[in-house]
Formats: sequence, C-alpha cells, structure tokens
Amino acid sequence: MLHATRYDDTPYRDRKRYAWLLSLVVPCTVGVGPALMLWTGEPLALWTPVAFFYLVAPLLDWLLGVDHSNPPESAVPALERDRYYRRITYLLVPVLWAAFIFSTWFVATQALPWHGVLAMVLTTGTVGGFCINLGHELGHKNSKLERWLAKLVLAPTAYGHFFIEHNRGHHRDVATPADPASSRMGESIYRFVLREMPGALRRAWALEKDRLARQQLPLISWHNEILQPALITVLLWTALALWLGPFVLPFLVVASFWANFQLTSANYVEHYGLLRTQDASGRYEPCQPHHSWNSNHLFSNWALFHLQRHSDHHAHPLRRYQSLRHFDHVPQLPIGYFGMFTLAYVPPLWRRVMDPRLLAMAGRDANRINIEPRQRAQVVRRYGLRDVTLALDVQADRRHRPRR
Repeated sequence: MLHATRYDDTPYRDRKRYAWLLSLVVPCTVGVGPALMLWTGEPLALWTPVAFFYLVAPLLDWLLGVDHSNPPESAVPALERDRYYRRITYLLVPVLWAAFIFSTWFVATQALPWHGVLAMVLTTGTVGGFCINLGHELGHKNSKLERWLAKLVLAPTAYGHFFIEHNRGHHRDVATPADPASSRMGESIYRFVLREMPGALRRAWALEKDRLARQQLPLISWHNEILQPALITVLLWTALALWLGPFVLPFLVVASFWANFQLTSANYVEHYGLLRTQDASGRYEPCQPHHSWNSNHLFSNWALFHLQRHSDHHAHPLRRYQSLRHFDHVPQLPIGYFGMFTLAYVPPLWRRVMDPRLLAMAGRDANRINIEPRQRAQVVRRYGLRDVTLALDVQADRRHRPRR
C-alpha cells in the first residue's frame, strides 16, 4: 500500500489503488460473447459485450457517479514512484494481445452468421480501442521500456503512427484549427473522421521525417518510429493469416478500422469546439486545463486509466494516470466516454447536449470557439452568437461590392 504524507502529516492512502485492476478485467469481456454462444448455440449472444460497452457501461457511470478527489501534491512523488501502477499497464499489454488474437481465432474457426461477424468486429475493435488507450498512457513516458510497450500495443490495429502524431503533434496543436485531432463545432463525427485519420497520418510522417533529417538519418530505416510498430503489425497479421487462413485479413482490416475509430471518437469528445486564444503575433496561448472536456465518472475512468481527466493530462502530459487531478471550472461532460461515444454517433442528439455547454463555456462568443469554417455563418445565425470576424467580413464585402 502506498504510504505518503499530506501537508498536515496525515498518512495518505490511495482509495482507488485496487480499482485500477478493473482495466485488466474489462478487455477480457471479449470472451463473454463467444463463451455464451458456445454454451447456448445462439450467435446473438455475441452481442453481449457490445451491449455492455454501449449500454451497461454508461449506466454504471451514472449509478456510481463522479469522483472529484485529488491526491495531495505532497503525495504525488511517492505515488508516481510506486511501481504497482506501472505493473498494471505492463500486464495489460499481453492481455490485450491475447484478446485480439482470440477474437481473430474465434471468427476464423466458427461458422457465424453475418450479424455474428459484425458483433465480433465491434467487440474486437473495442479491444483495439483499449490498445490505443494503453499506448496513449505508455507513450507519454520517458522510459525506453514503456515507449516500446506503447509501440507493441499499438501494433495489432496498425495504428503505430499514433505514437508520433499524438505526442509531438496533437499536444502541440490541440484546440486550434491546425489540429486534425481537435473537433470543431458544427462538425459531425462522420465529417471529422475524414479530416482526422488522414490528417493524423500525414502529420506523423511529416514530424518523423523532420526528426530523422535533423539527426541525419534515412527516412526508410529501423530508426523510423512509425515503421517500427508497422513491422510488428505486418508480422502479426502475416502470422495470423498463415495460421488461420488469408480470409482473416478482411476481418483484421475492418476490426482495426473500428478500433481506430474509437480513437477518433475520443478525439471528437475531448476537445469539441474548444479554442486556444492567439496573441497579436498569432502565437497560441499555452494549453490550459480549460482546453479539454473533462469527466470524473468513476467506472469509465477506472477502465481507461483516468483518460477522462483530460484537462490535467494536456496541461501536464508527463503526469501518470494515478496522479491526474480534477479541476473546478473546466468544461465537464455529462457522462463518461462510453456514453459520450454513443451520443456522438447521433449528431442531432450530440448538438442538443453539447452545443449549449460549449456556448456557456465560451460566453456565446464565436471568436472563442473552434467552429467548422463551412458552418460558421450558419452556427452564428442559429445561436445568435457575437462574431467580430464575421462582422468584419460582411463590412469588407459591402465596401468592395460594386455600386449599381
């Protein structure tokens, strides 16, 4: 048990210490559907994990409520040194690999109807989403072991470039129009994914090309940190195809897309419409806690290594998950990520829930909101926002309009 000291010399004990073990259990639900199907002979049982993630998990968040407690700063150094928390993340790497391989094996060896295959695509993709979440936690750390584990756990779904793009790109450009991983007001998740996925890949290659050039290293080489996890992906998928047959490759592609769409969903939720201000020279202010949407809902935070305390993560990216803090007066989500993803998939419902929250945070000032440019005039009119930029454009248009 971690034993640290508060400023008032009262011993500090982390009450959530053993709750983090839930992160090892939740991905194992991938086996529940197949087990029920083999027991009952009913392929509809394969939808059990899907129902858990999209219905039961949001309900658990609602029932368990939120946790606003923070560790005292005097306890944080000991909390971060405690290797117990790191060992959970290390152990989860083989758990996720095993879950991904098991799902592929099950689909390849069982006669499934189309809806059974679809259920397994969604379930396996959710496991891949957990892979990316773990890669996110590990990839921010400075130790060589954790950084290599991040590449390893990103490999099953062929999203190894996230290691570069997120750390060196997203954290630099977050909550600005230049960031493909920051969603804009008036932009549905389905339009966002068309900007986010290719934009992230292009930015990752540009960043890695620049790094290697500065170090006078060739782009196509083992030194390339995009190619390292990509090679692991090729080896894994080739091994699975040789073992189970080449027909598993379409399943791997589709399941991996759904896994990577879970990252898209998280990016869409985490910074929707939030905007960092620029000074007179055009430089953006440093990223602050209020540039991310936050959630303190218990179940999803336990399952996702406090990913939802995103405000503290972006303000202090090296801080480990067990030390991330709640902040008052930052944008707050109405439910955890499992529920917010479902909300995002229904754009009218998303706008109904999230746009009023965003407008309240920005004081109904369009110049403090990251708005989709093609939707700007429509959004301003719909909500009656103040918009100095749009007003100046209208005045300029009137001045340059030819007289009749």
